[in-house]
Amino acid sequence: MNDLRPKPAPSPEESPDSAWLRTTYAGDRQPQLTVRAVAMGLVLGCIMSLSNLYVGLKIGWGLGVAITACILSFAIFRLFPMEWLKVPRGWGFDRQAERHVSILENNCMQSTASAAGYGTGATLVSAFPALFMLTGRALPFWTVVGLVFFTGMLGVFMAIPMKRQMINVEKLPFPSGTAAAETLRALHTHGGEATKRGRALFSALGTGGLLAWFRDGRPAILPGYFPLKTLFLRLHLAFMARLADPAGYTLALEFSTIMMAAGAIMGLRTAASMFLGAILNYGLIAPRLHQAGIIRQLGFRGIVSWSVWSGVACLSAAGLLNFFWDWRTLLHAFGSFRVGRSESDPLRRIEVPGSWFLGGVTLAALAIVLLNRAIFGIPVLFGLLAVAFSFVLCIVGARATGETDTTPIGALGKITQLAYGVMIPQNVTANLMTASITASSVGTAADLLTDLKSGYLLGANPRKQFLAQFFGVFAGALAATGGFFLVVRHPSDLGGDKFPAPAAQVWKAVAELLARGISELPPYALASIWIGLAVGALLTALEKLFPRVRRLLPSPTGLGMAFVFQGYSAVAMFLGAVAAALYARLRPKAALTYTIPVASGLIAGESLVGILVAILLALGIMSG
Repeated sequence: MNDLRPKPAPSPEESPDSAWLRTTYAGDRQPQLTVRAVAMGLVLGCIMSLSNLYVGLKIGWGLGVAITACILSFAIFRLFPMEWLKVPRGWGFDRQAERHVSILENNCMQSTASAAGYGTGATLVSAFPALFMLTGRALPFWTVVGLVFFTGMLGVFMAIPMKRQMINVEKLPFPSGTAAAETLRALHTHGGEATKRGRALFSALGTGGLLAWFRDGRPAILPGYFPLKTLFLRLHLAFMARLADPAGYTLALEFSTIMMAAGAIMGLRTAASMFLGAILNYGLIAPRLHQAGIIRQLGFRGIVSWSVWSGVACLSAAGLLNFFWDWRTLLHAFGSFRVGRSESDPLRRIEVPGSWFLGGVTLAALAIVLLNRAIFGIPVLFGLLAVAFSFVLCIVGARATGETDTTPIGALGKITQLAYGVMIPQNVTANLMTASITASSVGTAADLLTDLKSGYLLGANPRKQFLAQFFGVFAGALAATGGFFLVVRHPSDLGGDKFPAPAAQVWKAVAELLARGISELPPYALASIWIGLAVGALLTALEKLFPRVRRLLPSPTGLGMAFVFQGYSAVAMFLGAVAAALYARLRPKAALTYTIPVASGLIAGESLVGILVAILLALGIMSG
């Protein structure tokens, strides 16, 4: 049976790593990296990669895979345990000790599935279709597979030094990773408190699923959004109605439980900062800039074409300063480079060693640089700069994911496009393909850290979970690229009714704009970058230097994120965080039992139904 008995509380004399190893770690007592776990993850991940490819080409965003894979694999393994699937000793896989999969096997499986289904598709719905539309020239299949695989591999290895800082030390929430861990606990645990939490999770799962179906499925009886202007007018709040008016649907109540649940997990400070940023961006700054003729049109795309630059700058300053502020922890993360330091590390046996980081990044970087030189004529130096740039932006993207559960892949890709618009002007191919390195590596790094957060909460062996993720990247590159070549055969397939490819359209437009020079950027965009950098650096320095007032300061990550994505997401997260905070104040004991399971169930339910609706639409069973 799975060993889920309560562990002794950590003693104050222990280091956090030693305490986690003694009280939480279960990786030596349970099978984790098994053939059946990896095989199931590969199958589910490859199927979901095709679903995400279709959805991405249709609407420009992807669906979460991890929680869906956990639930599906648990049900399949209960029917077909596959306990006969063993390998000889010495192959690196655990031998199954039980008929039913362990909780750590299921967690390892979701790492493989998530890498295959979500972590490899970023460039296949953005940079590659944009290049196809611009040039009309299709790249060879194995060339695309190689680029997708090596850029994904780069992100996986780049996440190694970030894990210790963001998960072990700062304990960032990574809401989807937390939700996946809670879902697995509910599936694998019985009796007492666990039964209450499990019932709460599955009740919320049904609620989230029903809401998603009656919003996106048939019959569609719920609207997608309810404008805040209408709500404020009904409440006779004329001033707030004026703030909400210019942005249209962007400042709205979204009929979605995913963002509300993510807000409940991430906490009130970050969610309130996002809400503040949304009001500032969409309610105050945008209408005034529109009146001045700086922002040419309102609505999400019109506003974000300007605000993305300041938002990403704020995110970048906060993410980088946070990461490098605790430089001693970074040295600890690379402890395996020095024998003496490695021997004093309580987690040296199970954490991914720094030598893997060096070897993996070097191999992936060389492959990427040489492929881009041979295929697109991008000079080696500029290819190496793109890799170094991607590492910096991986830090930013991973922190944004850890705090807000949203990875700003498209926004960070625009920063790379801007840099190469300056360094190699008039070269749209170089602009797109260097930015694709950023997009893919940021996506896979954030995805791995989300999965490692789940493993950290469950006591998994991070080294084995890393290997599971690596297997998934390779399989996902094959499956997603194969799907792309099957459905997109001609440039005319993109940009029309069949596949609108909105993300690719944006990348294409930015590349064409920057080919004419940075003078074509929106007015005062460069000035907004400097303002964003200053705000992000100042807020981060204040919270580091004066930790007692940290809770009173806006989160620079939350503030920056509000300038790069829809206002209705910030509104939903804020409402979820407020609801969780009020419940914790009114019923603190019950909140400890139910808040995370309920939030996790809502995320799981809406995700499952969202994927079901996407599949039904793809097959033509249900009309759009």
